[in-house]
Amino acid sequence: MRLHFAALLALMIASGCAAGSGAVVRGAGPDDLLKLREGPGLNHKIIIGLPDGTRLTRQNCVTNNDKVWCKVFLTDKPGISGYVSADYLAHR
Repeated sequence: MRLHFAALLALMIASGCAAGSGAVVRGAGPDDLLKLREGPGLNHKIIIGLPDGTRLTRQNCVTNNDKVWCKVFLTDKPGISGYVSADYLAHR
């Protein structure tokens, strides 16, 4: 169990998923939006689309189907929260 926790912690640090850290959406592209979802995975309902540059506050990250998903809330509107792929988050 300790080894699993240590591996998860190392993954979170490597992917920049420190709880409570600031992040910004990067890589969605000029004509697309990053989907904020109700849960960690593509099968969860989309809440809203987020353009590049959207400021987020990262909470915890989890792995689902070999993909890292982070629980976030909008920094400017903390009442809006959900999960996004860690691939599209940059540290701010």
